Amino acid sequence: MGRDDARTGASLMEDKMSERFEPVIVGFLCNWCSYRAADLAGTARIKYAPNMRPIRVMCTARIEPQFVLKALRGGADGVLIAGCHPGECHYVEGNIKTLRRHTLLKRMLRQFGVEEERVQIVWASASEGIVLAEAVDRMTEEVRALGPLRWNETVLGGNGHEPAEVAAPEAALRQAQDDKEAWQ
Repeated sequence: MGRDDARTGASLMEDKMSERFEPVIVGFLCNWCSYRAADLAGTARIKYAPNMRPIRVMCTARIEPQFVLKALRGGADGVLIAGCHPGECHYVEGNIKTLRRHTLLKRMLRQFGVEEERVQIVWASASEGIVLAEAVDRMTEEVRALGPLRWNETVLGGNGHEPAEVAAPEAALRQAQDDKEAWQ
């Protein structure tokens, strides 16, 4: 094997490594706990996957299911919701409300044909930067194993379904909104 052959082999390996799928994860982080945990992870120089795009919300209860769906529809491969531990919410029961919504959202995602693992919840207090970092790493690996979401093909029928069947996700969204009103 000559020098040129070795370079070609190395170039092929580099090309394969650069083709590795890197998921985009939108992270909705509670202002009081999880956003501060992310800040702590950064200041403590805890290494974790750079795939999460954080969005600060005052409380996880402010995260409407439509926000999650919009993130997925807009190109995110996964959504991480991070908040205070149950019973420790600064807004008393905000995270309990989030947990109920997450249960309904998982059911709706199943109806859409989207894997449940693409939307996850983690509880991380302000002092638990390592917990948040580990959750981001774990979710990044899980979503990487699932592959790209491809919302248009998966949900909107670009995967061989007839256009008449595309209305089903809209009906599921209406049902989810009715369920949301029932929970409030």
